[in-house]
Amino acid sequence: MPTTHERIQQTVSGSADAVWAYMTSVKSVKKADGREEPFSKDKLFRTIQAAVHDSGLKDGSALRYAERMTGQVMTRLNVVYDGVVIPTAGDIREIVSMTMIDNNLAFVARKYMGYKQKLLPTHRDAACYGQGISVARSYTTIGTHPYDRIQWDRRTASIKDEKGRIIFEQHDVEVPSFWTQTATNIVVSKYFKGKVGDANRETSARQLIDRVAQTIATFGRRDGYFQTAEDADAFEAELTHILINQMAAFNSPVWFNVGINPHPQCSACFINSVQDDMRSIMNLATTESMLFKYGSGTGSNLSNLRGSCEYLANSNGKSSGVVSFMKGWDSFAGIVKSGGKTRRAAKMVILNIDHPDVMEFIECKMKEEKKAWALIEAGYDGSFTGEAYGSIFFQNANNSVRVTDAFMNAVEANGEFSTIERLTGEPAQTHKARELMRRMAECAWWCGDPGVQYHDTVNKWHTCKATDEIHASNPCSEYMFLDDTACNLSSINLMRFRTGENGRDFDVESFKQTCEVMITAMEILVGNSSYPTPSIEQNSYDYRPLGIGYANLGALLMSRGLPYDSDAGRNLSAAIAAFMTGHTYYQSAKIAEKMGAFAGYERNRESCLGVMRMHREASYQIPADGVPSDLMAAARASWDHTVEHASRHGLRNAQISVLAPTGTISFLMDCATTGVEPDIALVKYKWMVDGGMEKMVNATVPDALRFLGYTSDQVSAIVG
Repeated sequence: MPTTHERIQQTVSGSADAVWAYMTSVKSVKKADGREEPFSKDKLFRTIQAAVHDSGLKDGSALRYAERMTGQVMTRLNVVYDGVVIPTAGDIREIVSMTMIDNNLAFVARKYMGYKQKLLPTHRDAACYGQGISVARSYTTIGTHPYDRIQWDRRTASIKDEKGRIIFEQHDVEVPSFWTQTATNIVVSKYFKGKVGDANRETSARQLIDRVAQTIATFGRRDGYFQTAEDADAFEAELTHILINQMAAFNSPVWFNVGINPHPQCSACFINSVQDDMRSIMNLATTESMLFKYGSGTGSNLSNLRGSCEYLANSNGKSSGVVSFMKGWDSFAGIVKSGGKTRRAAKMVILNIDHPDVMEFIECKMKEEKKAWALIEAGYDGSFTGEAYGSIFFQNANNSVRVTDAFMNAVEANGEFSTIERLTGEPAQTHKARELMRRMAECAWWCGDPGVQYHDTVNKWHTCKATDEIHASNPCSEYMFLDDTACNLSSINLMRFRTGENGRDFDVESFKQTCEVMITAMEILVGNSSYPTPSIEQNSYDYRPLGIGYANLGALLMSRGLPYDSDAGRNLSAAIAAFMTGHTYYQSAKIAEKMGAFAGYERNRESCLGVMRMHREASYQIPADGVPSDLMAAARASWDHTVEHASRHGLRNAQISVLAPTGTISFLMDCATTGVEPDIALVKYKWMVDGGMEKMVNATVPDALRFLGYTSDQVSAIVG
């Protein structure tokens, strides 16, 4: 037991330590305006906790992280500042941000800095009118809601597996009477908000459409997109009509996230860059995983990475090579379900034809495919979710080789082609060009990969040449643009625009209206969306790329008696694509007149207008066979309007249209065929990733027969 003297000494020593700790601790903070105010540890804790919570971490985790990082920040502050020097608010933010990054919470640091730096666009709380566009009503009238014009049914949405077992079911859901049961099942199971049985679970298509249409219209009102309140109301009503009547649909992330998150992830397509640096390689895995989580797909060109024949820095060891890193990325993609809705992750990896590892890249999926066959022969489950394919690499991405004109010329000339080391720029290996091309064809025959992308052709039609070349695409290759960009998509259901006797005509004016409303909605979403990285966010604001497209082309051709593989069918497809792209670019130019061109426009003005003129010239070269005359005239006029208006006002969007596969959303719209594809059978079965199965019957055959002149009795006899 200590003596009285020793206890006194301990007390004096402890008091001295406490005094010293107080004297050398942070007691004040200097604000931006020069004022000093007392430093509050509690305020620091609350701010850190809010950033952690708003970044998506659960309450328990948010509390633990906030407590730990607050303690670390206090330690660092007291080490750096001696109680005499007063830190500024900026000094403290810097230490907090670094502490978050050191805890592998860079995404939280970004959220924290965003509170002060306004990294997200500033939006008004109230509606703003007077500087926006006018919106005409085509489908709706004032005083009558679009829902009042249609009949509604109450149904049970149910999905069964191949053995008839119910794997999803929701009773008493409300949908329009003209929606098929397939559309009902898909929409309710994939897009309704909430968990079945919970109070906040959506039970009606009205709730789904309102959640999306009203949220977008609200965004547009506060961001000043509309000239008057009446224009805003017209936009909301027209968009509601289009969506509920299956005339068009946004990509899945919009249905997953809009009206749920204050800054929803709305883009389905992303292109991510990756550098020859381990941190960049690992960050790509994180970025991709978060994109998959919220229902999006992503592509990357891996050609910046050094080849397996090249040396590591300050070492005699050599790099693992591109294909080795692909295994890690592929594994993460296989683990993360897309959007929490049991969609598989969508991913694209691309390698340039001059990369030293290109042959290994070309062959990698083919070799894994042969392993799967061996496992299947040994008795393992060969389904796409079974043990055989679950045991091999590279099953979660599309692979594409990016070829140049120089390589294709070497193939034609039966010449040689050299790959290039990434670090030195020196030749790595020399191949016969035809051997590389032959190997690509053989491997694609075995397993479907690799695909081919034509670098020089893609960049010829690139609107932003002054910024950079296009190096990559999204997983399905419809979206090709700058690295670190995003694109939100929508698709128009072409069968909803058949008009006249037996659908012989195409409703040009209705198609115009749908294009205008949908592209305006997509443009509004750009500034109200969240993005996974600062570079993608900045490029989205600077270039505002969009991807409107169409679906049900195969059914439209069938309904008009046109073979899919026919000149007349191709002419009609080209005319519709030209009309859609030309008119939406024209709408983009009209929005630019009111709200300004995209930030990168002036730098790329020459290439933008050059590409618009190329499109106009191409529209005048579409053959007339198979194309209604008013559609052809409208397509050409749209490009005349675009070139004229963009020359004066610029464009709001650097890119406007794509032709996407439109998988799930095609079923939302009751499309008989997806995207631009032909029908594969009159009766089809779609296997869902969650194990369910949907039977789909093509109802276009009777329309085609009537178009070809068969009587009703003959149609009934043929269809049976």
